[in-house]
Amino acid sequence: MAILPELILLIAAVAFFVLSIFPQKEKDALSSTAIFFGCATVVASLVNHNSQAVLFAGSYMVDGFSQFFKLVMSFGLVAVLVMGRRMKDIEESVRPEYYMFLFLSTLGLMMLVSSIELIAIFVALELSSFALYLLVPMRNDQNGLRAQMEAGIKYILFGVVATGFMLYGMSYIFGLTGTTYLKEIAVIYPQVSSQPAAIFATLMVLAGFMFKLAVAPMHFWVPDIYEGASNETTGFIATLPKLGAVALLIRLINLLVPAGETFLIDFMVVAAVCSMFYGNLCALVQKDIKRMLGFSGIAHAGFVMVALLTLDVVGYSNAIFYITGYVFMNLACFLVINTVSQKGENLMVDDLKGLYKRQPVLAFIMMLSFFALAGIPPFTGFIGKFFILASALAKDHLYLVIMAAINTAIAIYYYLSVVKAAYTDASEERPMVELDGLTKFVGLALVLVIVFMGVFPAVVLDMANAAVSSVASM
Repeated sequence: MAILPELILLIAAVAFFVLSIFPQKEKDALSSTAIFFGCATVVASLVNHNSQAVLFAGSYMVDGFSQFFKLVMSFGLVAVLVMGRRMKDIEESVRPEYYMFLFLSTLGLMMLVSSIELIAIFVALELSSFALYLLVPMRNDQNGLRAQMEAGIKYILFGVVATGFMLYGMSYIFGLTGTTYLKEIAVIYPQVSSQPAAIFATLMVLAGFMFKLAVAPMHFWVPDIYEGASNETTGFIATLPKLGAVALLIRLINLLVPAGETFLIDFMVVAAVCSMFYGNLCALVQKDIKRMLGFSGIAHAGFVMVALLTLDVVGYSNAIFYITGYVFMNLACFLVINTVSQKGENLMVDDLKGLYKRQPVLAFIMMLSFFALAGIPPFTGFIGKFFILASALAKDHLYLVIMAAINTAIAIYYYLSVVKAAYTDASEERPMVELDGLTKFVGLALVLVIVFMGVFPAVVLDMANAAVSSVASM
């Protein structure tokens, strides 16, 4: 069945809704049930990896492009469920609801990458977004309600504004083309793309998805939401929604930004440069690791934009490769954060001191994941940046390559400061960190993926090429 992964996620959400009605269950039983549904989604995604179908009156396409993203999302979901299965930082009374919204958000993201009609895109985006808005305030009340509630309010307010921009732009596109189907828009839109209304519409629609990817100027929500949300929730927000954003940006940029529209390309260039510099310079002074990773995510979004603005199959494939590697690198980081955190509290850089003695496996995972994020060979972060810069240089974006290289050098400083802390003796006695077998297995598996994608990039890059070829030819 072509939509089996989506059906499993829907069944999981309904199951946890039913569980929320009855008296509180043991958290281990809840987490085991969630991991079971997550693993079932992985199996379904693997089985349906080569599925092809057009459903729901032509608004929903199951193809290589969508199935690639669904496969990565399903693996990412399992990693998030494993790292958060102790639920250190989630209110006991809302744990079934927490899992329900987590599965609903993932369902929305999977629907998003298959949607090829504007209204379907909007519905899928809102399903994934509103479930996330509700996850943020579910954090335990450790420091009063201020942090998580403030983060939740900021997230929904910024998200609603971004959605308004996107929906307003979509209405203009419909008015210009008379259709909401991307395939039909692709035929008509090039004829009107030079009109001011078309340029305005394109900017508005791009703004909505740039919010999801945290590209400047739609990035302001990131650090506060990362800091205020629980470690488990932040690990999800920092990874899976980025995949959905890149998938839709590829569809829409390929469709709405013809090569001759230099104004829109210049807009993307400015957004990429601002994202890289703003994210990296702000990350330099962060002591809270989640805030650091939030600003780092803004900088990485800038690198993705560099790949996308090449407007060709190579650039789109490089963007997919890079964001896939970024997801696994970030998941490894948050697995360490969530495990080291004793009660779900936010970790400062100094809290990692002596980690190599307290839990050497976690220190090793942290070291390799931060090396990869910094772009140090032979990990996926290095080869991903190399591919992006090579494709940008081939399109004569020399200035962008120089800017990206400068930002890579800046990022190395704060990434290595975290590694240094993990391998530095603590000034005071710190508790040992317990690491169970399943968490260790998932952590080492993430590290293996990070190394494998760096040493053998052709495997994933070929899959990305195959996935994007049908979209680029639309």
